[in-house]
Amino acid sequence: MESSLLLFRPKASEDVKTNRLQQVLDYAFQGISYDPIEFANQLSPLNNRKILFAIDLGNSGINFEYYHFLKWLRTHSNSLCGCTAAILVDGGSELYTKSIASELVFSANLAGCAFVGRPLVEGTRTLDNFTILSQNMGTDSFGAYQESARILVKRLLENSFPVHKRPNILALHASIRQTSNTLALWQQVKIKIENSCDLTEINVRNGAVSDCAGCPYTTCLHFGEEGRCFYGGVMVEQVFPAIKKADALVMLCPNYNDAISANLTALVNRLTALFRQTRFYDKAVFAIIVSGYSGSDLIARQLIAALNMNKSFYLPGNFAMLETANNAGTALKLPGIDDRIEFFCDQIILVLKGSSSL
Repeated sequence: MESSLLLFRPKASEDVKTNRLQQVLDYAFQGISYDPIEFANQLSPLNNRKILFAIDLGNSGINFEYYHFLKWLRTHSNSLCGCTAAILVDGGSELYTKSIASELVFSANLAGCAFVGRPLVEGTRTLDNFTILSQNMGTDSFGAYQESARILVKRLLENSFPVHKRPNILALHASIRQTSNTLALWQQVKIKIENSCDLTEINVRNGAVSDCAGCPYTTCLHFGEEGRCFYGGVMVEQVFPAIKKADALVMLCPNYNDAISANLTALVNRLTALFRQTRFYDKAVFAIIVSGYSGSDLIARQLIAALNMNKSFYLPGNFAMLETANNAGTALKLPGIDDRIEFFCDQIILVLKGSSSL
């Protein structure tokens, strides 16, 4: 009988890599049946399944079979349509767990896979990343690791993304309208979806958002409980209320030096105050990303790490429209661009309304 849960766990070549993660999985799966897949040649296109990716990294941060999995995902378009996933990564050093996770989430997402908000539980060599959580749970770091994995599996199995009769969408950008290829694409998307949604657009250009200054936890918590931030400004007056109201964010991100622009980075950092008070598990994040030369995948992975893995927005399948266009106006002249705009619009409506009808 087919289980409701698939475990994608690329077989590690050295058994020493697998011991700790196996203990965590045994604890997380108590009373839960699952179908394991260890080798890429066992993979086949799937629809509407729940998937837990579990990656053993060891000291080197390398699992050879994982790269066979990754190759399969990248060469089988739409192979995970309708699937929803979460991810466990266990490493033998303090490095690589998050970078491997964002790489895998991005590639699986391009294959159509959605991810729950905060989909990652990671175990570094020392498990120091569980220091605070273990205190809150009244256990040691390994106990917190096990319990976090169990909670993640439970959330994955119970997850269903909300649908809305008329969704509220917030678009955030820091671009100049006259020259921005990113905004030109958004304008075409907006025209197609505006009759089906309530749209809000906020421009945080020209220093409107001061970056997070790293207030003490108690200070940030105090202001966050009131839906405010110590530094106030457009974040508190416009962005926080708009995010609370929104069912989805659309991040409009040109590629500046292979990084999200400074104003949008500051905006994400400042969300911490609001995040202290409320989680965003029921809010989707989409993106339009335009690079002048290359590197749109880098921007997408930054958004995944910051908004999906950290701030808990859920990640719909094919969450980002990724384009390469340099001179102003060229994005709308790219071969096949109308079809890709149509697909992106359909995806937004399908995710938020449960219907592809615009």
